[in-house]
Parts: sequence; structure tokens; C-alpha cells
Amino acid sequence: MRVLTLWADDLSSNLGVRALARGTAALVERAHPGAEVVALHYGSGTAPTPVGDWRRLLRARLDPREPLVEWLRGFDLAVDTRAGDSFADIYGLRRLTTQSMLAELATQAGTPVVLGPQTIGPFGTRRARTLGRWSMRRAACVMARDSTSAEYAARLGRPVDVLSTDVVFALPRPQVERTRDVVLNVSGLLWAPNPHVDHAGYRTTVLGVARGLLAAGRRVTLLAHVLDSPVADNDVPAVHEVAALLDEPGVDVVVPEDLDDVRRVTASAALVVGSRMHACLNALSTGTPAVPLAYSRKFDPLLSDLGWPHTIDLRRAADPVAATLTLADKDLTADVDAVLDRAATLLAPAVAAVRALP
Repeated sequence: MRVLTLWADDLSSNLGVRALARGTAALVERAHPGAEVVALHYGSGTAPTPVGDWRRLLRARLDPREPLVEWLRGFDLAVDTRAGDSFADIYGLRRLTTQSMLAELATQAGTPVVLGPQTIGPFGTRRARTLGRWSMRRAACVMARDSTSAEYAARLGRPVDVLSTDVVFALPRPQVERTRDVVLNVSGLLWAPNPHVDHAGYRTTVLGVARGLLAAGRRVTLLAHVLDSPVADNDVPAVHEVAALLDEPGVDVVVPEDLDDVRRVTASAALVVGSRMHACLNALSTGTPAVPLAYSRKFDPLLSDLGWPHTIDLRRAADPVAATLTLADKDLTADVDAVLDRAATLLAPAVAAVRALP
């Protein structure tokens, strides 16, 4: 059996996208042991035609000389991850259009498309809502990774088939010693001007949390969860800038080599405070408490469904520094086991649904 994973691979500079690719492959392996899983993402070079622009995809549909449709026909199933949170227009209509068109090409090629566990919406424009409805109605199976997404899909007229959770919980848990205290993930996306939160306020929050932790005698490690690349959205410059501003000799900076490395880092910590959602999900799935500094709807519903209420919403919190430091003082370890049990329960119907296809 050959399965294609759309919009996630193990080469992305974003370790959250790598977690989605690896977690989706693990989910497929549970459903169809021994299946061949091929990952397709922006710039991966896996397909015979570049897939990062909707105009090229349209040409592939109309021009019989283009080999993409025939290549898609060679798979028994496609699991469309939408990079976890891109089935929305918060990152622009172009991304939504491109990703939706690739799913449609796979469907037209005769390959069933599953919308894997992901955030659904929000769609802020009529065109985006039309694309969202179309993609869900054309999918052989639709899965949400949180109940708010499931409710949103129902309002759009296509109830989900499965309510699950993030596929990162399908990954094995590394066994390492707890050698770090607080790991603080700094988001390069939020450190610079962005459409999600005020970047100056975010900088104040990060520095306030770090300084508050240090003043309380905590050891702080700064973590990049999106690796360095030519793209502006990466965490490496941000963590180095924070380290320079703190100017504390005891502050470590960690730039992981890959997904396995970052999961060993989160597993080695007493606490992770993160602005990248998958920094927090890597923490929880490796048995470490996490305090997410949320910037969008994708955070709280997913974490609340897992029974993890310890999220700070940067868009609404009156004093995110004080709220974070209060949670950092608490021992949240006992709550993590319940999260892992809940995640296993929520993943089971996703495995069953994939097993029933194609």
C-alpha cells in the first residue's frame, strides 16, 4: 500500500511540520502496517511537478503533458495535513487555494483524500469558506484535532467524521534524564512584526518571563523550534537576540539538529514554555509539562480537549508575564499522564478511520 502525506515532510525547517509528517506516518503504520509513506511539501522535490503555486497545479490539471496527475494516481490514499493549521485563511488565501487545489487533483486522480487531524478554520472571507466547504465535501474522510474545529466544520455544512487530536502523540517517547529546568521557546514569527500579536508586546513578554524565571533561581534554556533558513519566519535569530539581551552567562541556547533532537530536549526539561504550538505538544507528548503562549485559535481548543487548561492567550491575557510565572511555580507533572491517556483515546478513532480506507 502506498500513502501520500500532503503538506508535511521531514525536511522542513519547522520542526512542528516534521512532527506532523512523522506523526502521520506513525498513524498510517498503525492502520496499515508496512505501508509505504511518501511525504510531499513545499520544495520537497518529491513530485514530478512543483506543487507550491496554484497556477502550476492548474496547468497540471489542464495540460496532459504534465505528469503530476498520473503520479498522484499511483497512491492508494492521501492524508492531507494542511501543515496542521493552514486549512484556514489566517496565512492568506493563496496558501489555502494552493493546498486545496492539490487535494482536488489527488481526488480527481482517483486517490481518496483524508483530511488528517488538524485545525479547521477560521475562514474569514466568502471565497475561503467556499474553498473550505469544497475541500471537506470532496474528502473521503474529515478529521478535526479539536472540538472547536469540529463545531466549525458542522456550521459549514460538513460535520467531521472523526474528532481526534494531534498526531504528535503517535510518536514514541524518548527516554532521557531530566537535566534541564525551564526550556523557553521563542517564536521568530512573533518576535518580528506579524498579523497575530503585537510584536513589541511579545518581546516584552518573553524577556519578562525569562528575567522572572532567572530572578526566581530557575535555569533557563532558550529553544529554537523553527530552524534557520532563508525564510524570515525562523526562531534562530530570535533566540540569539534574547540571549544577548538577557546577557546572563547561565542561559543556554539550543538549536536542535532535527525532530528527534528537539524531542530529547523537551523530554529532558522540567517545564517548557513555548510560543510554537508543537514545541508545547512535543513537550507534553514526551512527558513534560508545558505552558503555551498562544497566538491563535489552534492552541486552546486542542489543549483543553486533552484536559490541559494551562494556556496563556497572548491576545487576551492582561498580564501574560505574571500568569506564566505563576504556572511555572506550580508542579504540573501529575497532570501530564492524564493528557497522554486522553491523547491515546482520541487517536484510536483516527487509526480506525484510516484502516477502513481506501
